[in-house]
Amino acid sequence: MAASRAVQHLKATYTFLKTPIIISAPMRVFAGPDLAVATSRAGGLGFIGPGVRPTDLDSKLEKARSLLQQTPIPAHDSISANASDIDCLPIGVGFQLFDGDLEVAAAAVRKHRPAAAWLFVPASGQSELDQWTLRIRRESPSTKIWIQIGSVAEAVAAAKSTHAPDVLVVQGIDAGGHGLRKGAGIVSLLPEVADALQELGSEIPLVGAGGVADGRGVAAVLATGVAAGAVMGTRFLASNEAEIKKGYQEDVLRVSDGGQSTIRTDLFDRLQGRDDWPPRYDGRAIINGSVRDDLAGMELKQNKQIFQEQLKNGSIGWGEDGRMTAYVGSAVGLVRAVDSAQEIIERSRGEAKAALQLALDELGN
Repeated sequence: MAASRAVQHLKATYTFLKTPIIISAPMRVFAGPDLAVATSRAGGLGFIGPGVRPTDLDSKLEKARSLLQQTPIPAHDSISANASDIDCLPIGVGFQLFDGDLEVAAAAVRKHRPAAAWLFVPASGQSELDQWTLRIRRESPSTKIWIQIGSVAEAVAAAKSTHAPDVLVVQGIDAGGHGLRKGAGIVSLLPEVADALQELGSEIPLVGAGGVADGRGVAAVLATGVAAGAVMGTRFLASNEAEIKKGYQEDVLRVSDGGQSTIRTDLFDRLQGRDDWPPRYDGRAIINGSVRDDLAGMELKQNKQIFQEQLKNGSIGWGEDGRMTAYVGSAVGLVRAVDSAQEIIERSRGEAKAALQLALDELGN
């Protein structure tokens, strides 16, 4: 689908959206109901992350519903909401399939009817995505399916499926947290995915994720000419609404030159005993004492012992010589202050428009 048509399609589906479309990622334990609701209230689309346990989702959606009842999110005057979607929560939820619980997820979706379900990390590939997609659509037909992919092959498999998603999230290698070990940046990945889908005759809207931390990044995603919107994750770690430890948030603000100060690694999964992640995934995190010792040859057993000791001490585990996990994207150096989600979105929206206009003006000279 052409980007312009995709934008109009998303705005018709989510009537509270403003352009440029900005989405807050379903970061596992950091994106709770406060961040999701604040994002949607500011004209973006906010997602609640999977949480520590699958059963955490119901209480988070209950809180989101309470927040929305206190201050509803109005649709644009120019667009009327479909009568069947009036009770649909104007936020999304994220599911990590490999360690998720489909029965628990289905119950939560049936009860709360979120506007979108973002599916990520299937253990068995497209067949598992199809299973979740079919079940969620059965439980809540108004809930749209977003599938995160990190390669052209994954995008093609999703588009060719008889249970194809409503939106594809194209995640580039610069993203923070977990993603494919092997990947490309979204400036090349988005157009290649779009070309592959065009050959299939698929018109699934695309949004870009990975390495976007301000309005200039949003502009870069839109300037590919194939994306309907941009996803930000790391930037929202430094929001008032993020559910994040103080030390972690201070680390996000401390770090600069993200290409040098972060690393893709599965070390933190190993330190936490999380050997259940599919082998094709690792995570981008801040380089700290744990990483430097691992690179210097420290045995995992010793590194894990030090990690566990700091884990008991809370926020002191972060910082230059800390041991704690701090997943961030390579654009972390652009994050310099803690702001409200509304401020982040409105500023980024303005920056994106200005950057695109400047580029057009320069082309006219």
